[in-house]
Formats: sequence, C-alpha cells, structure tokens
Amino acid sequence: MDIATRVYNHKWKIDPIIRSLIDTDFYKLLMCQSVFRNKPQTEVTFSLINRSTSVPLAHLIDEGELREQLDHIRSLSLSRGESTWLRGNTFYGKRQMFRPDFMEWFESLRLPAYHLERVGDQYELTFEGKWHEVMLWEISALAVLMELRSRAVLNDMGRFELQVLYARAMTRVWEKIEQLRDIDGLSIADFGTRRRHGFLWQDWCVQAMREGLGSKFTGTSNCLIAMRREVEAIGTNAHELPMVYSALAADDAALARAPYDVLSDWHEEHDGNLRIILPDTYGTQGFLDHAPDWLAGWTGIRIDSGDPAAWAEVAIKWWQERGEDPLQKRVIFSDGLDVDKIAELHGKFAGRTKVSFGWGTLLTNDFRGLVPDDGLAPFSLVCKAISANGKPTVKLSDNPEKAMGPADEIARYKRVFGIGEQEHIDVIV
Repeated sequence: MDIATRVYNHKWKIDPIIRSLIDTDFYKLLMCQSVFRNKPQTEVTFSLINRSTSVPLAHLIDEGELREQLDHIRSLSLSRGESTWLRGNTFYGKRQMFRPDFMEWFESLRLPAYHLERVGDQYELTFEGKWHEVMLWEISALAVLMELRSRAVLNDMGRFELQVLYARAMTRVWEKIEQLRDIDGLSIADFGTRRRHGFLWQDWCVQAMREGLGSKFTGTSNCLIAMRREVEAIGTNAHELPMVYSALAADDAALARAPYDVLSDWHEEHDGNLRIILPDTYGTQGFLDHAPDWLAGWTGIRIDSGDPAAWAEVAIKWWQERGEDPLQKRVIFSDGLDVDKIAELHGKFAGRTKVSFGWGTLLTNDFRGLVPDDGLAPFSLVCKAISANGKPTVKLSDNPEKAMGPADEIARYKRVFGIGEQEHIDVIV
C-alpha cells in the first residue's frame, strides 16, 4: 500500500476517516454491552477535551470538513460481515462474547446527533443521549480530530515530500520493533486507535508489528483491523464505567462503593483475561486498600497513570498480602509508553509477574521532528463522559494533571476516596 499517494489523494471517498462502526477499540464494545445490560436508561453527555491547548484545532481544521466526517459516521451501520465476525468469532477464548439481544440492537444502530461549536481556537464537541448509544462516539470523534489535524499539516506537501516523510516514519517504527525483538518473553499489543495519525497508518503499524515481532505481538485494540488482518482483538474496560457509576451514586457511602459495583457487574459477565482491574480512577492505593477480597482473585491489573513501576510494586504487594501469587497475575502497562520505557519495565518485572504492554500513541502517531515546527507531534486529546443523569462526573487519577470535573466535586471525591498529596507528572499523550 502506498500510504503517501493515498494521503496525497485523501479526499477519495475510499478514505473516510472512520469507515466502520467497528473501527473502534474492543473494550468500547465490551463496555457497551455491559451498559446495555445494566444501565440502559442512563443519560450521559460526552465532551471533547483538548488538554494541549497550544494546538489550535479550530484554526487548523475546517469546520465544514469536520462536520462532513461526523455526518459520515452517522450514516454507518454494521455490515453483514462485521456482524458475523462479532457474533461468531472467539474472543479471549469465548464464543458468542456478544449476546444476541445486544447484537440485534447494535445491528440497527445509527449514532445519535452531535453538537459542534467553535469556541476561540478550539472546538466544543458534545454528544448527549442514552449511555450505550453516545459512548460509541468517543473513539470515532478522537480519531477524526487527530486525523484531520494530520491532514491539515500535510495538506501543502507534495507527493515526493510525503513519500520521504512516510519512509522516515516507517523507518522509525521498524527501528523500534527491532529494539523490542531483543526482549525475551515480551507481550505487546497495539492500543493506538484513539490518538492515531490515521487509519491507514495504524493498519500499517499493526502489520509491521505482526511481521517484526511474531508471537510477541498479541493483537490490536482496533476491531476493524483485528477482523481484516486476522489478529486478536484486545481490550477490557476503561475509566468511563466507574466515572458514570460514581456520578449516579445517591450519597457519599454509595459513591465509595461505586467503583466496586462496576466490577461486580463486570464479574458476572466476564471471566479469565477479561477480569482486569483498572484501579486508578479515584486513586490506586485507596482502591486496593478497600477492595473486596474477591477482586484479588481477578486475573490482573492495568496501570494507566502515575509512576508505572511504583504502582506495579503496589499491585504485587497487594496480591501477596491477599494470599495470591503475583507470578500467576498479569500487570498491563498502558500509559505513554515507548520502547525505552517498555524495555525498562519488562526488565524490572518479568519473572515477578506476567507483564504485558498496551502501546498507544507513540506507536501509531510518532511523527515527532519529521515536519517543520514539529507540527505532527502527538498531543493530548480526550473525549470523556462529563455528566450522567444531569450529575457531573469526576476522574482523579494517580496523576493530578489528568484530573477532571468541577472543583467542588473533585474536592468531595478526594475526601470520600482519601486522596492526599499526589505527584504531578507531565501529560504528553
């Protein structure tokens, strides 16, 4: 595939930014089914948040082009082949992961309306409606904004200039893969959908990982690419679940229970490698200190904020104190990874626990230094649930730079969850 030529002619209709409702992360579909089953009447609002305010998205991206891409997404529905893959494929060793009632609903789904408004140099983009419907906008919205920004930067480049750019970027990815080849026992997956450079580029990166790493490459979070390239679809759950469950809590006592209520519902639906704890929504230490005993029996923990090595040590100690063998557990690192950090963490924890990596933005969007003014450098763009049934959501994280929500609610959540001083760590992606 000649990516440079496709990018040069990116207005071709064969290259819409989102080309399928399953051009999304696998965990989104797993969570969507859980919400469909457990919270079908919950009304949620999602909003785009650009943490990197130095990137003026509304200045770079034409509003009409953005609306065209968003409107295209609203026209999409599952194809017969996509439905067959979801209904009949084996995921995490389980057939019929997606229940018939959920699939019947999903097959008839068209994404609900969006609200788009320019505010200064940024876009205000929001989605409101039933939780299980609007949540599927998140990954698509992020991918559209990221790729339109890429297109805006590349728009004035000629065909040969683009060929050289992509040759350099491909070389960079392949050199990273060559470094990872030398790590014995590596287990790594592509987690790069939400902030990718573009669909074609993510697809190329997955193929390069598969060829270059062989069995060390365990799959991709992107369902469409997993289906087309016949690799494993990877993913479990995300902060969205405890954020919304917590917003629905009637009082402080219910708020303190909410993160565990989420996992209780998940426990009933999934087993094995899908039982992965994501503990940092309201602080990892407090979550583990108050966790019910049955959670220690889960398969592993995903570490997505704060100092990854420090929190892996906390997880190992927690398992030991609960009578669990860390060697039988899995720690998944997924925050801002690149090859040096992957090698460092693997060297530190391999042999003490099962170690896996979800490699995201710096796999699928590392064009740093390849264009003037570093115009393609990755930046931190998120699309989060900001309210549920009219009540604001809150995320605290193990890194206060990632905290979100109204100041008074952040203070309340810190009190309820016993959050003290936290280390500030720069957010790159």
